Amino acid sequence: MGDPARSMSGSGVASGRRQMSKKARLTPFGLRVRELRRERGITQKEMAADLDVSAAYLSALEKGDRGAPNWQFVQRVIGYFNIIWDDAEELQRLALSSHPKVTVDTSKLPVEATELANLLARRIGELKPDDLNELIHAINVKANRNSRRK
Repeated sequence: MGDPARSMSGSGVASGRRQMSKKARLTPFGLRVRELRRERGITQKEMAADLDVSAAYLSALEKGDRGAPNWQFVQRVIGYFNIIWDDAEELQRLALSSHPKVTVDTSKLPVEATELANLLARRIGELKPDDLNELIHAINVKANRNSRRK
């Protein structure tokens, strides 16, 4: 069965869903790079040329069609936008969180970890951005609390 948004092609709802799905495909790093580029009025073609990469690579990176960038490329982007301190650390963190295809090995973890990983794999597409942000926050709080106990 086709995408319901596509079958209502004339409605504003359909175009809103298509726009949301395009944005949803972006990786955290790609979205931030796109925001930085647009804030400064720089085209993909200009940025790609300045960083000595192809415009196709930069486009694919922004859209999440490429894996997370390597450390050297992230450093070049940080220098390109003259980003410092917390903003540079945030961009590095976003790059680490931008693998669009994730594999989770739970073979040496408790059974609950395997259950959670499988549940997330099956149901993540059903969650709204606010739900995802809530889960991200909860996991980070719990993980930080547990790492401080060690």
